[in-house]
Amino acid sequence: MTQDNLQNPLLDFSDLPKFDAIKPEHITPAIDALLELNRNVITQLEQTTAQVTWENFVEPLENSTEQLGRAWGVVGHLNAVIDTPELRAVYNENQPKITEFWTELGQNLALFDKYKALYAKADFASLPPARKTIITNAIRDFRLSGAELADDKKKRYAEIQEKHAALSTKFSENVLDATNAYSLLIENSDELVGLPEEVLQAARSAAEKDNEPGYKFTLHFPSYFPILQYADNRALRETIYRANATKASELGAKPEWDNTTIINALLELRKEEAVLLGYENFAEVSLVAKMAETPKQVSQFLLDLANRAKPFGEKDLAELRAFAKEHLGIDDLQSWDTTYASEKLREQRYAFSEQEVKQYFPEHKVMAGLFRVIQSLFAVEVKLDSAEVWHPDVKFYRLEKDGKLVGQFYLDLYARNGKRGGAWMDDVRGRRLTHNGIQTPVAYLTCNFNEPVTVNGVTKPATFTHDEVITIFHEFGHGLHHLLTKVEDLSVSGISGVEWDAVELPSQFMENFCWEWDVLQHMTAHAETSAPLPRALFDKMIAAKNFQSGLQTLRQVEFSLFDINLHDDSHPGGINQVQDILNTVREQVSVFTPPDFNRFQHSFSHIFAGGYAAGYFSYKWAEVLSADAYGAFEEAAKIEGSTLSRNAGRKFQEEVLEMGGSRPAIESFRAFRGRDPSIDALLRHSGMNT
Repeated sequence: MTQDNLQNPLLDFSDLPKFDAIKPEHITPAIDALLELNRNVITQLEQTTAQVTWENFVEPLENSTEQLGRAWGVVGHLNAVIDTPELRAVYNENQPKITEFWTELGQNLALFDKYKALYAKADFASLPPARKTIITNAIRDFRLSGAELADDKKKRYAEIQEKHAALSTKFSENVLDATNAYSLLIENSDELVGLPEEVLQAARSAAEKDNEPGYKFTLHFPSYFPILQYADNRALRETIYRANATKASELGAKPEWDNTTIINALLELRKEEAVLLGYENFAEVSLVAKMAETPKQVSQFLLDLANRAKPFGEKDLAELRAFAKEHLGIDDLQSWDTTYASEKLREQRYAFSEQEVKQYFPEHKVMAGLFRVIQSLFAVEVKLDSAEVWHPDVKFYRLEKDGKLVGQFYLDLYARNGKRGGAWMDDVRGRRLTHNGIQTPVAYLTCNFNEPVTVNGVTKPATFTHDEVITIFHEFGHGLHHLLTKVEDLSVSGISGVEWDAVELPSQFMENFCWEWDVLQHMTAHAETSAPLPRALFDKMIAAKNFQSGLQTLRQVEFSLFDINLHDDSHPGGINQVQDILNTVREQVSVFTPPDFNRFQHSFSHIFAGGYAAGYFSYKWAEVLSADAYGAFEEAAKIEGSTLSRNAGRKFQEEVLEMGGSRPAIESFRAFRGRDPSIDALLRHSGMNT
């Protein structure tokens, strides 16, 4: 390694990433050096004639590929949270090289043969379960990577992967650019009647930062959504709805941000990849590594759920239309009215508003309450820690058990320009046993909430809606899956190797605690008075918990069924008729159809840029698993008086969280619950079991 590379912060794997030192100019030299290192290691492994063992084959391969994965993971993370023209350019310059390397690795017959040799050895049955899973998964993944294809088809497969990666990145960039570019400046406050004071303060602060008069709104969720929820001005709601619903489409602001051709190209590439690998369609390819077995099985699960939810959705919509007509003077309910009318109906029916609830959830109390839950259930402490970070708003924490380090995580909560929308968890590094002992896991936890607002020189703490509190618990559930693992082999440690349709189990499981009085009374303090959440208001929240659950369920089923049909040959209209497929799905399961100009699919990053292609159903399937798993804590509460049961928590920790991907998720679920999952708990939690 050259002297320059020795000074490169991206190549320092001694501990945490050197975020204060990493610059765009470090990326290409670091990636090139790591690619060269990995190719040299692979060449040596190919030529080794000694009998293949875990120690002389899998271990050195994992050691070298882990460094590449960690370095590129840092680059990808920075590209997602502090996008700049310089960073974007160097990311796009290096992505094809990364894609090419992983494709080459996945198609390497010599390595494939060595994994098969490990599988065929007499001592395979006596290997630790984690290592047996890694070897079995590797053989599966080599086949899915085209290792057994003829050379000309391998070449085409590699071209498909490179094009696919570039298009997915461009899709995401178009959504981000369209989001960042839009702003709506309102000078007359009369147009903003109905918006909470806190929202107005944030919009005023945003305008002041740009030296503009009035109020600035953007397409970042914390900015635009309150308009849809609270603004009395119907024309304003329509304006912001239309801007959001058409971003990154042919109806959006700039042709160069239109994702139409990218969507079509991605679908064609996925179809071609499936045929190359001997499958009917990409949905079949996607499901090979999931719990679900066939596209038909997925569709049947979703349609069954839709059939159960539809009567409730129809009732929800009828009530909303009647309310909007009688109380709001809206005779023709439109998509830009539904959120507004729903909030008014919720306020009338349950005598509280989301904005009222939000005042009780300041950031410091929410985080302290979350950490209390973690400590109660899993006997680990969360403590503030120090590390170099990529933005001043980022905080860093450590998890300890009996005074010993378990893992660490970065917390990046606020929305800002240059940061991809949504919320997610990703890994910095995984847990593994090294020659120096245990390498502890580290995670990123990222959200997009409103930052603290400064008014007249006074900074008010950020406050979260209850939905945002649920989001934090959700992402922390992913984090716990990654951080609490006891597995010592990297490829199935934490979230690695977990089937995609089971990876949401711990995250959705954690959401349930946001509805427990024993939890909320310890994580609330009114932003002005510091008073805790009143029990009467909590009771109203519980009464409203399943408000419009039928509509919400149908919405998620619509997205999931659209995704699986899009990647399955059974749909009508051909691979490019995306809108036709979506319309057909809506005819099947929806009770309220968005306007013709709605182009939600053009920013559906989960399936076009986020790895959920033919896998979005995972959210609903994992909801079945998580609701059923939480049932064990509800049962414990009948005996112990609280769902914060250390006994149930210990078993969930041992059988689900600690096991990572070392065994099939269904085995972990059965070990925890003692049986197969049932949909009954989900229907009960959603108020749809009558």
